[in-house]
This record gives sequence, structure tokens and C-alpha cells, in this order.
Amino acid sequence: MDRTYAPTHPVASRLPSLTGLRSLAALMVFATHILWYTQLIPGDTGDELRDTFTLSGSYGVGFFFILSGFVLTWTARSGDTAPSFWRRRLVKIGPMHLVTFALAAILVVSTDRPTRMVDWLASLTMQQAWFPDVRTSSAVNGVSWSLSCEFFFYLAFPVLFLVLRRIREQWLWPAVAVVLALIVGAFFVATYVVTDQPRLVAFSVSGDLSFTQVWFVYFFPPVRALEFVLGILLARIVASGRWPRIGLVPAFALAVIGYVLALYEPYLAGSAGLACVWTAPLIAAAAVADRQQTASVFRRPTMVFLGEISFGFYMVHWIVIVTAAELIGTRTFSLGTGALLAVGVLGVALLCSFVLYRFVETPLVRRFGRHAPNSGTPVLTGATPLRAEGQRVPE
Repeated sequence: MDRTYAPTHPVASRLPSLTGLRSLAALMVFATHILWYTQLIPGDTGDELRDTFTLSGSYGVGFFFILSGFVLTWTARSGDTAPSFWRRRLVKIGPMHLVTFALAAILVVSTDRPTRMVDWLASLTMQQAWFPDVRTSSAVNGVSWSLSCEFFFYLAFPVLFLVLRRIREQWLWPAVAVVLALIVGAFFVATYVVTDQPRLVAFSVSGDLSFTQVWFVYFFPPVRALEFVLGILLARIVASGRWPRIGLVPAFALAVIGYVLALYEPYLAGSAGLACVWTAPLIAAAAVADRQQTASVFRRPTMVFLGEISFGFYMVHWIVIVTAAELIGTRTFSLGTGALLAVGVLGVALLCSFVLYRFVETPLVRRFGRHAPNSGTPVLTGATPLRAEGQRVPE
């Protein structure tokens, strides 16, 4: 019996389930930050939740990296050019970055947070993830380091696509095995080759690792690009009908199991790509569910809407959380009051993200982010569009 999903038509359908899944990944990042940057949830309950969600943020970010490679491959257009592609991606991320950078800068100045000129410039130009310095990597808007990685992925995508699309379909799974081996290799390099001095006491690390080791597997763009490449290969596997019949429920269970395992793995394994590969089956299964129009809870309107504003939510939520922490100060609350305040912080972050989505991201993408053929040399020649023109997929 055939154990793979074979598409019934050459043109892909919309993939709203992937948009819905973005909302869960963004909430995972929020959970880590609200628990670690505030003491709203007190006592043993707070300690248990911090232990439980200590890696949920990094797990969500890894999901976004894989999803990014998947979506860009899924939406690749034959004859597209590098300048056209780069323009669309810069319109997508640039304005949101500048607005949230300005908001974060106000917070930095108002709180007298030590920030050097190199930190400001690296963060403004989305280059901070290249610096093996904890102050620079997390400067200004603390979550925008991942945008630094995405910026690198976008610059590299035209070349990566040209190379990876040449892989024959029967060699796609071996190519995935190579990428997984490289991800494992990065963990071993960070553990046994990268210096473990000076020791770090942060990021849930209790003095047994250096920031350079953490940076290598977590921040360093070429290493995180392995997850992006995994997403590219995953999209090709799904499109070619070579993805095994793994339903959404088993795939979601695998992602949950992967997170639980990450909590018990060495920090360098549990906090970066080696743990996040467990989310790859969920991305593929969601895409297949949408193509086959089978049941998917992630396709519900509320989930899709939250997924659509998730980029704005990701970029602004850290600012909202840190601002709340500054306003609260050292005050403590009961469990019930603290939980209500945490929900309130979430509501404010969602409201801010909707405003950013409605008045910054959407109008600028509509005005400047459309595909426009130009006279440059096509870099995606030979690409078969995996979706119908006019249909939307998460970006």
C-alpha cells in the first residue's frame, strides 16, 4: 500500500493551517518571556511554569525558521529575480523592524539600559546575530536577533534555491539526512570545539557553558540557516508527493514529545535546531491537510487571524513585557491577580500587533510588496509555482 501522499493536482491549494500554526509558535515565545522577564506568577507555581516553558521561546523560533524555508519555496515563482525577491522581503520585514526598533529605543533610553554604539548600529541594520557578544546579540529590541537570521536567509535564498531545486526527487530524503547530520554536528562543535570560557549564568544556563557556545548554535545565522534549508527540502518533499501519511494529530504529538525531550537534553541541544527539527513533521502534515482539505483545527478563522498578526506580535511583545516589568517593579501579587495581569499584558501585546499589522505591515506590503517582473536575470528559472496565483500562504 502506498504510504505517501500524492497530490491530485499540480497546483497547490491555500495553506491556512500554516498561518494558524504561526500563532501557537508566537504564543510559545510570549510564554517564555512573560515568565522570565516578570514575576507575575509567584511561588512554586511560577517556578514550575518557568521550568516548563523555559525553552518554549527557542522552540517557537526554530519552528519559524523551518516554516520560512518551506513557505518561500512553496511560493517560488518561475522567472523571479533576486532584486524583486529581496525587495518584497525587505518591504515585509523592514518597516515593522524600524517601528519596533524606535519603540524599543525609547524603552532603552528611559530605563538607562547600557547600550553601546555598536549595539545600536548592529540592531538597526539587522546584523546583531553575527556578534558573539550577549550585549550586542540581544541589543535594543531583544527578539530582533532572529530577524537578523531571517535577513541572512533572504539574502541567501536565491542561491540556495538554485542549488537545492537541482536535487532529484529520489535524493530529497538523503539530502534531509545530510542537513540533520549537520545540525547534530553543530551541536558537537559548540560542545567540544568552541571555547567554554568565560562561563555564562543566563538563558537558563547555570555556569557550565560560555555565551560563545550558546551563540554558535542559537544566534549564528549560518548555523540557523540549516533549519531554513530543512524547510526548503520539506516543501519539495511535500510537493513531490514523497511525504509519508502522517496526520496532523500524530505530527502535533511528535512536536510536543520533541519539546518534552528538549527539556531533558543538554542546553545546547534543547535550545536550538537539534530540538526544533521535531516541528518539521507538523509543518508538512499541515500543508498536506490543507491540500487534501482534511480536518484541521489550525484552519479556523481565529487561529488564522492570530497567525496573520503574529509577525507584529513577535516584534512588539518583548517591548510590552519589559515595559510592564518596569511599571510593576518589585511589587508581588497573588496567583490569581498575577495571572490576570499576565493575560492583560498578552491583550496589550495583541492589540499593538493588530495596529502594526493593520497600519504598517498590510498597507506597505500591498503597495510595494507585490511581484513585478523586471529585466534582471531570473534566479528561479525552472521553479514550478506550488500555489495558484492570487492565493495566500503565510509569509
